[in-house]
Amino acid sequence: MTIQATWWKEATVYQIWPASYKDSNGDGVGDIPGIISTLDYVKSLGVDVIWLSPMFDSPQDDMGYDISNYEGIYPKYGTMEDMDELISQTHARGMKLILDLVINHTSTEHDWFKESRSSKTNPKRDWYIWKPAKYDSEGKRHPPNNWGSYFSGSAWKYDETTDEYYLHLFAESQPDLNWEVEETRQAIYKSALTSWFEKGIDGFRIDTAGMYSKVQSFPDAPIVFPDVEFQPCKLYHQSGPRIHEFHKEMFKQVTSKYDAMTVGEVGHSTREDALKYVSASEKEMNMMFLFDVVEVGADVSDRFRYKGYNLTDFKKAIQSQSDFTVGTDAWSTVFFENHDQPRAISRFGNATKYRVKSGKALALLQATLSGTGFIYQGQEIGMTNVPRSWDVSEYLDINTVNYVKQFKETHGADADFDQQFDTLMNSINLLARDNARSPVQWDSSANGGFTTGKPWTRVNDNYKEVNVASQVNDPDSLFSFWKKVLLLRKQHKNLFIYGSFKILDFDNEQLFTFVKEKDGELAYVVINFSTSQVKFEKLVDQKLSLLYGNVDGDESVLEPFEARVYLA
Repeated sequence: MTIQATWWKEATVYQIWPASYKDSNGDGVGDIPGIISTLDYVKSLGVDVIWLSPMFDSPQDDMGYDISNYEGIYPKYGTMEDMDELISQTHARGMKLILDLVINHTSTEHDWFKESRSSKTNPKRDWYIWKPAKYDSEGKRHPPNNWGSYFSGSAWKYDETTDEYYLHLFAESQPDLNWEVEETRQAIYKSALTSWFEKGIDGFRIDTAGMYSKVQSFPDAPIVFPDVEFQPCKLYHQSGPRIHEFHKEMFKQVTSKYDAMTVGEVGHSTREDALKYVSASEKEMNMMFLFDVVEVGADVSDRFRYKGYNLTDFKKAIQSQSDFTVGTDAWSTVFFENHDQPRAISRFGNATKYRVKSGKALALLQATLSGTGFIYQGQEIGMTNVPRSWDVSEYLDINTVNYVKQFKETHGADADFDQQFDTLMNSINLLARDNARSPVQWDSSANGGFTTGKPWTRVNDNYKEVNVASQVNDPDSLFSFWKKVLLLRKQHKNLFIYGSFKILDFDNEQLFTFVKEKDGELAYVVINFSTSQVKFEKLVDQKLSLLYGNVDGDESVLEPFEARVYLA
């Protein structure tokens, strides 16, 4: 099937998470003027699109994913005038700007919810999902069902005002909107989408895009974790009965009217179901994030129940993501980091002895894979996870905080609690969202140049070694390597962005070798993911010419974390 070329397929997207990006006024929190001051830097990397994570007005219980006003700006981030200037200055540099679209839920501070909870007869009562309590034989009150929140505990919160529970798949302060009500949907489209398109933004990353449609009988979820009361419930809210109807409606009424880029955070689905969201003929959204790679070795129902992985598992994950669109009219994405994931070098590379080399290896891998490419702030300079030595009190993300609280309540009396907790901390240090949320390290001055005040969250201890200022003018730096591979990606877009993918050494636990092919062209990529030197053996008949690599030296051997791309 012929894939039609478009700007959003060929773009490199740079995600900015505002709280931790750049503080312009010394209050310790990143802001929009800080972003504007770095636009030339972002442009110099080779970026085409900036994805700005939520900057909307919010109580910040979940770092802006709890929105209290879709048409307002969080005051610590700036003003609407600042936002207008960001849109203008981004466009002036030939880049586009997309925002986060968080429409599965709002904050409890949103005016819609304030009305909804005020009384059972309020016109906006059914804009959210309310249910009466269940009572046991002893008259004790319980939530309507056993659904568990993604942030631990029950997905239902009792509200005394009307003696009912509201659904919150995430934090208690993030009540789920009721998409069954057309009036609610129309209000969402107007306030959260159209108002911003009219301001000139170029699209959206759609948060939790598979969750809006719930199974309306709200049954109990199967028991997956017998040691806890509330259970994973995605069976009843992921790709629910009307989800595609809702997305088609949103496309028809809003996004199709603009030259918009839309990328969905759909979550876990079968390939057949996932393709329904992003097939061009289905007219729902342009592309979606697949989580095979970033979740390799983790339990998808509980990220901190970590199993670990080997290189063949990693290859399977890359293969799965690469195969997703084969033979279809759909499109996908390539990413190793975002605000919800740990740092790629700590996760897939070597953050100690081979930080720069493994960072370059991962950059070359990402730049040669098909799909729209996404880079997360700080990834281009090789920022790492926070140190394992940090106390758990340094972790501020609501997901981590709630998980630790529940773990202590459940296992605090166990004889081997200290050992269990140490194991948990290993997983938290490897996988927690906090790792991506430490401030960007701009230079070697105090707080890594992020702020002149006290940062809202601790700066990684390695900021004097890992920072932007030390890399932008160094031709051997990781930043310079990223610039080069992104340029090569554009120069050879037929191969790297649109080409087919085939692994040649699937069972090799040291080397990852694959080919990209399109229209008679072939690229050959080999990466040593081990800490040992490995002999290089060409696995194709064609004559190869080295295009780029991260080590200058003997081509007959591959050094630890050496990566090369050849053209046939």
